Amino acid sequence: MMFLIFCILSTVITLPQTISGDGVIEVFKWKQMDYYNRGNSEATTSSTFTSPSNTNNNRKGVIYFPGQYYGARSKRQQEQIINNASPSYIPYNNVPMGVTHYKGRLFITMPRRRVGIPSTLNYVDLRKDGNEMSPKLHAYPDFETNQIKANSGNLVSVYRTSVDSCGRLWFIDTGILEYPNNRMQVQKPSIWIMDLSTDRLLRRFEIPESTVEQGQGLASITIDTDKGCDKSFAYIPDLVNNQLYVYSLETNKIWTFQHNYFHFDPLAGDLNIGGQAFSWSDGIFSITIGPKDSDGSRVVLFHPMASHNEFIVSNKVLQNESHAENDDYDRDFKLLGRRGDARQSTMHEYDPHTNVVFYAEIQRNGISCWNTNKRFSSDNHGTVAQDSQLMIYPSDLTIDEDGVMWVMTNSMPIFIYSTLDTNTYNFRVWKQMTSEAIKNTVCS
Repeated sequence: MMFLIFCILSTVITLPQTISGDGVIEVFKWKQMDYYNRGNSEATTSSTFTSPSNTNNNRKGVIYFPGQYYGARSKRQQEQIINNASPSYIPYNNVPMGVTHYKGRLFITMPRRRVGIPSTLNYVDLRKDGNEMSPKLHAYPDFETNQIKANSGNLVSVYRTSVDSCGRLWFIDTGILEYPNNRMQVQKPSIWIMDLSTDRLLRRFEIPESTVEQGQGLASITIDTDKGCDKSFAYIPDLVNNQLYVYSLETNKIWTFQHNYFHFDPLAGDLNIGGQAFSWSDGIFSITIGPKDSDGSRVVLFHPMASHNEFIVSNKVLQNESHAENDDYDRDFKLLGRRGDARQSTMHEYDPHTNVVFYAEIQRNGISCWNTNKRFSSDNHGTVAQDSQLMIYPSDLTIDEDGVMWVMTNSMPIFIYSTLDTNTYNFRVWKQMTSEAIKNTVCS
C-alpha cells in the first residue's frame, strides 16, 4: 500500500525581510553568536581563536568531529574535563545547528563540540528581538539547566529540535562532549519533552546502554502524533551506528531497527562545500512523516546524508515493537527513488499544506522540493533557493504550524576544515511560506 505514495503523495511573526533570494527570505545573520547570559564569567577570548583541528583540510570522517573516545577515566579526570568544559565564552567556537519556530520563539541549538559554549539549547524572542539583525540568544528552558554537570540530568549537547502538533518541544541530549581528541560521554543520551505552554519538563527518558552506548550519532528526532498526543512515537536516526530507534510515549519504551538502507552510499561520500573537499560517511540522518496511505497509516520517508537516494517505510511497521524484535521487517523498507547527482541532504520535511517534501541540500547550498503527487525522479525535483556564498551548508530545515519553512545555514565545513572569517556573516536563518516557496518550480 505504500506505493500509493506516488498517487496521493497535498500566528506568523512579522520579521525584517532584508534580502530576498530565490524563494526564501533572510531573517537573521551573525558573524559570531552571542548570548544574554554567558554565566558568571563574562570574559571572552580572542574572536580569532582556532583550534588545532582546523589545520587539516583533508581530514576524512563523519559529521561529528574526529577524535578518539577515551571511555575509561578516573573520577578526578572526569571532573576536571567537565569543570573545564566551558571556562569562558569563546565566540568562535559557537556554531549554530538547528532551528525550529513556535509561536514567537525561534529555537536555536549549539552542539558542544568545542569549549566556550554557554548553553546548548537556546531561543530568539521574536517579539523582543525580531527586528535585530544579529539577536542574542536566551538559554532554554533556563541557563542553569544548560550547565554541564556529570550525571546531573542537565543538558550537555543538543543538535536539533522538533515541535509536535500537541505544543511540545522534543529533542535528544546526546550527553557527549565532542571535543577533538578528547570526546567524553558525560551522561547517558536522553529524550526530552518540554511543554511549550509552561516551559516545564514533561519527561526525560534516558536511552539505555543496551540500545546505544554513545550519543554522537543522535542528531535529530521526528515525532508522530497520528494516534494522539498520549500515544505519540518518536523516530530517532543514528547516523553513526546506522540504526533507527523508535520510542513510545505511552509505554515509555524504545526499540531498534537495522537495515542496509540506513548506511551511507560510498559513491556519495565525497563532498565539496564552501571550497572544502572532504569525505563523510554519515548514515541515516533525516526522517519525515508523509501523507496517509489508503489504510490510514502514514508513509515515513528517510535518507542517509551521504546518499542521493530516498527510502520509505510504513509507520505501522515502525510502531510494532514485536516486529522489530522478530527481525522480520527487511522487505518492509523500500527504495523510493534517487534525487539526482550532488543532491546529498541533511534535513527534509513533508509539508501537509502543499503535499511537498522540502530538502536541505548541502552540495547545492540550497533548498529543493518534490511534490508527492508526482513520480519521484530527478526531473520532478525543483530548486527553491540556492546561493553558493550566502547559503553554505543548510544544516536544518523545519516547517511550523503556520506553514512557514525555517532554514539554518552555518558554513560548518569551513569551520571544521579551514577557518571562518569572523569579519563576515557566517550563520543565517531563512524563512518562507511553503506555498510561496514552490512558486515557479516543478513542485507547484
